[in-house]
Amino acid sequence: MTKAANLGFPRIGANRELKKATEAYWKGEIDIQALRKVGEVLRARHWRLQKEAGIEIIPSNDFSFYDQMLDMTAMLGVVPPRFEHEGGAVDLDTVFAMARGTDRAEAMEMTKWFDTNYHYIVPEFHADQRFALSSRKAVEEFAEAKALGIHTRPVLIGPVTFLSLGKAKDGGLDPLSLTDRVLPVYEQLIGELRHAGADWIQLDEPVLALDLGPAQGEALATSYESLSNGGAKLLIATYFGGLRDSLAQVAGLPIDGLHVDLVRAPGQLPAVLDALDDGGDRQLSLGVVDGRNVWRTRLSSAIDPIRKAIDRLGADRVQIAPSCSLLHTPVDLDGETGLDAELKSWLAFAKQKLHEVAALADPDANEKMFEASNQAAQSRSASPRIHNLAVSKRTQAVTRSDLERSTPFRIRREKQRAALDLPPFPTTTIGSFPQTGDVRRARAAFKKGRLSPPDYDAFLKAETERAVRIQEELGLDVLVHGEFERNDMVEYFGEQLDGFAFTKNGWVQSYGTRCVKPPIIYGDVARPQPMTVAWSTYAQSLTDKPMKGMLTGPVTILQWSFVRDDQPRSLTCKQIALAIRDEVADLEASGIRLIQIDEPALREGLPLRRADWRAYLDWAVDCFRLASSGVADETQIHTHMCYSEFNDIMPSIAALDADVISIETSRSDMELLDGFAGFDYPNEIGPGIWDIHAPRVPSQNDMRGLLEKASSVIPADRLWVNPDCGLKTRGWAETRASLAHLVGAARDMRGAFASSRR
Repeated sequence: MTKAANLGFPRIGANRELKKATEAYWKGEIDIQALRKVGEVLRARHWRLQKEAGIEIIPSNDFSFYDQMLDMTAMLGVVPPRFEHEGGAVDLDTVFAMARGTDRAEAMEMTKWFDTNYHYIVPEFHADQRFALSSRKAVEEFAEAKALGIHTRPVLIGPVTFLSLGKAKDGGLDPLSLTDRVLPVYEQLIGELRHAGADWIQLDEPVLALDLGPAQGEALATSYESLSNGGAKLLIATYFGGLRDSLAQVAGLPIDGLHVDLVRAPGQLPAVLDALDDGGDRQLSLGVVDGRNVWRTRLSSAIDPIRKAIDRLGADRVQIAPSCSLLHTPVDLDGETGLDAELKSWLAFAKQKLHEVAALADPDANEKMFEASNQAAQSRSASPRIHNLAVSKRTQAVTRSDLERSTPFRIRREKQRAALDLPPFPTTTIGSFPQTGDVRRARAAFKKGRLSPPDYDAFLKAETERAVRIQEELGLDVLVHGEFERNDMVEYFGEQLDGFAFTKNGWVQSYGTRCVKPPIIYGDVARPQPMTVAWSTYAQSLTDKPMKGMLTGPVTILQWSFVRDDQPRSLTCKQIALAIRDEVADLEASGIRLIQIDEPALREGLPLRRADWRAYLDWAVDCFRLASSGVADETQIHTHMCYSEFNDIMPSIAALDADVISIETSRSDMELLDGFAGFDYPNEIGPGIWDIHAPRVPSQNDMRGLLEKASSVIPADRLWVNPDCGLKTRGWAETRASLAHLVGAARDMRGAFASSRR
């Protein structure tokens, strides 16, 4: 019989129990034992849930208090020297320090996990790097499940992915050159898991969906030749794309099983079957249930590749699984009592996807699930709520001229400088200000009907005015209204657009304890009325300083939503872009002369294979330009991007033609600016000089040092000064202190700039 398997389960809990407990621990409200107990309860609950759903192969070590890559870093003893770890076990407090930083040590870099909105902590490597087994987390959690009567398949980040995604901190070091040093620790860990009773181990190697270089190919061969001698059976899990040119090498490795993603790369199945149909007994795990989206699987379609695999390999060699870890989906649809019955029938969250996997593994025993699946698919395709004729006609009418500003940047720049009259090194923030407990409580009371609309509006106006006055006192040059009315930078807009639906508890982890509740795009997108104009114009009425209008861009709204899968993503993005274009026009008409259209997810959406980049970048850039190009020369368009590598897509970043781009650079010590300098990026840049994701107040000298680095690669007259992201997660005390230092650093640079021009 085929077996039902899972690669990973959401760790946060259906009600974000892990987030709440972890933040309580950071605040000193609970102790470490209480926090660990919450983790233990969640793990047990999730293992039992999977078993009850009919999953036979259940993962362990997919749980994390922060991030699975960070856990692997701790297990291998790769603690950067600045955290003053003296060897031995890496405890949970050290793990948190590495992720969040301390008063004396900057946090490790954070970036996107392939093309998802999940962020991982980037390992750091040095030329004299040593590895040692420094955490037995994987072994302990396997034993924990075993004590509950559940035999699991432990999950580890594979060595090639771990090294490939890390960064060398010494010039000239290739992290893959450390393969021979790290493998003995992997061997030791696998040996301990085998001794504890693990017969199979899942090694996640999503890097195999990328274009691999020769060094990665060599590391792959070396790694699995070595690890195959550990006594446990090894399954390599690939996902987010197809193996393509790596298939032959992967199929030739001495491994016992291979997982492939047939949702993102369904066309790879024939080649995979050819490669594994060698008379052996290696297992093939088929990822046929979408682990990254919330749409119900049409089981009658998903069964086709399963039958083909069984016909070639035999049922006993085939496993059925989600395409990837279910980390990227909400936990349980059952709690969504606010969704209407029709829409709810189209959806499946992590718990429901487990049942889909089990049904596909044993279709004869699940005929009713197949019938319900077909009925839901037919209901969805025929529903009139999906299609809007007016949106379709407008989308088809877009021409190339709609994507162009009326004049080049060099001309617009002079007009904007005359209109705005800003000093050199102008200071601003990215948009949001602290979402305090008072703000969250007021929002919750309003949603529950305990705070009237007029009272809530008065509260938001008071918070907005307070933020404006604080910015004025600090001496910022370009202000923002603070976004106190917004729950999330995507959800807020989706709530005001046609074609979007929202959940009550559809939370997914973005990084650490940061959870987001992505909207669900189920139909054609349109903007019935202005979304942000009232708040931007109110804030502008409070000050003589220029106020930025704050919008989320079409690509980011797309990427950070659960997107309909019944039409091309590019078409949905164009619909969103037209809605944002209307908002930009209304902001400009109301007197807002700086408009920021955030696109932090632009790089995130890039296909994993370079051969596929051009098509995506063409439509993504066009959608941004469609949203931003209908304004006068004097109106300055900003955009913001964070936690992504941009160096390899600089022509597309320039093609956005934003007047000002702000980017994250503080964690990478201005490393990202090298690409902007090497490309000779023509427009203005605001390199983030304050890492807002760490609870550390950088000094004025620290910030000035980063600005001096920036001005050594970017002309000083094109530099803006800002944090690297929004400030909603920070407190007011650290925000005031850090922004005071930021303004002081900018003034220092103005003095130096003025002296250099005399």
